[in-house]
Amino acid sequence: MDVIHTKIAIIGSGPAGLLLGQLLYKAGIEHVIIEQRSADYVAARIRAGILEQVSVDLLKFAGVDQHLQRDGLPHSGIEILTQGKKHRIDLAGLTQGKQVTVYGQTEVTKDLMQAREQAQLHSYYKAQDVQVHDFDDAPYVTFNQNGKAYQVQCDFIAGCDGYHGICRASAPQDKIKTFEKVYPFGWLGVLADVPPVADELIYVQSDRGFALCSMRSETRSRYYLQVPLTDHVDDWSDERFWEELKNRLDAESQQNLVTGPSIEKSIAPLRSFVTEPMRFGKMFLAGDAAHIVPPTGAKGLNLAASDIAYLSAALIEYYRTGSEQGIDQYSEKCLQRVWKAERFSWWMTHLLHRFDSESEFDLKIKQAELAYILGSEAGQTTLAENYVGLPYEIMDLDQLS
Repeated sequence: MDVIHTKIAIIGSGPAGLLLGQLLYKAGIEHVIIEQRSADYVAARIRAGILEQVSVDLLKFAGVDQHLQRDGLPHSGIEILTQGKKHRIDLAGLTQGKQVTVYGQTEVTKDLMQAREQAQLHSYYKAQDVQVHDFDDAPYVTFNQNGKAYQVQCDFIAGCDGYHGICRASAPQDKIKTFEKVYPFGWLGVLADVPPVADELIYVQSDRGFALCSMRSETRSRYYLQVPLTDHVDDWSDERFWEELKNRLDAESQQNLVTGPSIEKSIAPLRSFVTEPMRFGKMFLAGDAAHIVPPTGAKGLNLAASDIAYLSAALIEYYRTGSEQGIDQYSEKCLQRVWKAERFSWWMTHLLHRFDSESEFDLKIKQAELAYILGSEAGQTTLAENYVGLPYEIMDLDQLS
């Protein structure tokens, strides 16, 4: 068995693990990344595409924003379409100039992987039988790769291995608590090389169900439809998808919609999920390993980034000063922001989707709530502040320098 000595063993090579690795690298802290999938698989995963301003700032600090600055699409507003009429939420005007940036999670992952490769940092892809051990005292990780057994002895384990990963599954059952809400529908997503239907995202509340018109660039669009969980991708031809999307749009958007062959099509179930705590001894959970949000609020990738900001700051503080304050406060600080994002994502999902269990009274109340939000500066400000991203304490990036 090959024995590897390092300070941090990062499990998972998604954006959370890669961003943590990049920040640790900048701070001169030794680490390795262990990933069960291949590098090509990780780089090709289609995920979210909206970055909060604090996430953009963090990627800039990490030194991986060159492509983001060139190709990202800053957005200062969003549209909400309800009862056939569009209403613009002026994100920048309501939040003292804050905005979001459209830039696909796939591109964020590729940028981080490229930076890691250029720095010649150690990553173990296609790792089999990954196990975490003794994280209360003297943590280590074991895995197999290409028929060879490895043991990684480390000071800490960062569990960035997603909802189905080994890290959360290894937490003591008497010390972990989970909270979950599963929604009775999914999102059918289509990626196509066609220009977006509008300059800004359109969130659609309609009698036929929710829809979202998004984009990845000026020539690539991402569209979503609310569909029953019983539907399968094979049920939806491109022609059927485009026709149903048109049926949920207003007349102007219908005229502007450019259709074309899909280059990716999938159905994602929606759930809200939180694990408490997010630290178990010397093992930390971050990103999807600790929490899932429905994509309506565009918070999944951004929550992962805020987890990593807290975790990297805590680890850097520990290695530079010996203080464990950041480590001890990691879970509490993360969860304060996590639950606010969970609330916003749940609220947006409830407000814009149709539920089979809704009565006519429920629907009228929902329409009245949306009408209030759209007709009130205070209501719009609440939506805008949450959408662009609530602040977190560590955004003084000097703490990571």
